[in-house]
Amino acid sequence: MLGSRVKSILVFVPLILVLIAVGGLVYDLFFLAVILLGVKEYDRLLKTMGYYSSLLMLLCCTGIFVLQRIFFGIAFVDVALLVVIVANTIMALVRYEKGDNQAALSFAMHIAGSLYLGWLGAYFISLRHLPNGGLWALVVFVIIWLIDMCAYFIGVRWGKHKLSPRLSPKKSWEGFAAGVAAGALTGLLLSLILRRWLPGFFLYKGLIIGLVIAVVTPIGDVFISMLKRVAGVKDSGMLIPGHGGILDRIDTWMWAVMLGFYMVTLLGNS
Repeated sequence: MLGSRVKSILVFVPLILVLIAVGGLVYDLFFLAVILLGVKEYDRLLKTMGYYSSLLMLLCCTGIFVLQRIFFGIAFVDVALLVVIVANTIMALVRYEKGDNQAALSFAMHIAGSLYLGWLGAYFISLRHLPNGGLWALVVFVIIWLIDMCAYFIGVRWGKHKLSPRLSPKKSWEGFAAGVAAGALTGLLLSLILRRWLPGFFLYKGLIIGLVIAVVTPIGDVFISMLKRVAGVKDSGMLIPGHGGILDRIDTWMWAVMLGFYMVTLLGNS
């Protein structure tokens, strides 16, 4: 398992770094494809739980959020949300009319999936589209990679106290603490390394960005773990050796890029 995990990292990390450097539509379309693959896994989880799920509706509604962010940025987010709500409302009403007494639950599941994967996932795009977005995307991805790596290895080696016994029994407070330390140190080091290209990236900004990402991103991990536990599956998919599915990999990444976007915006992106 560890060998497969390392091999996946050796392939995935250089690919993301190249995409960050290239940017533009190549980067945008890659993450659109990644998010839509995540939608397919979400659809599978819902069906495994026994709920009705329309893959086409999920793909369209999630795609609307990402495409809106690619072509319009933050503008017209409300329009995208309105389209998604109306489409899912119509679907729920039609299904109820046809005898589906859980149509309201299906509505909630579809809205939740579209927002989680579409609205949240679209921050992959928003972060890269910022001024100096390539460098900021690099900062966020390096921070989250080192957080994940340190939390995993320290947790496996020294983890004794369970962070969330029911949702994610393999995660420990020791691993969480290691991730927080890694986030803070990585943010500080990157602020020093990239000062030449980001003159306003002071030490305190690196520390804040690293700490916020480290403390908050585990929410994404345990949320996907909750879906998998309810569905009774170990992984969301089998696309990535050693990691499972796309959702197993981007669960923390989506939160990291969203947090990174707002931290950079609030603290200044020079």
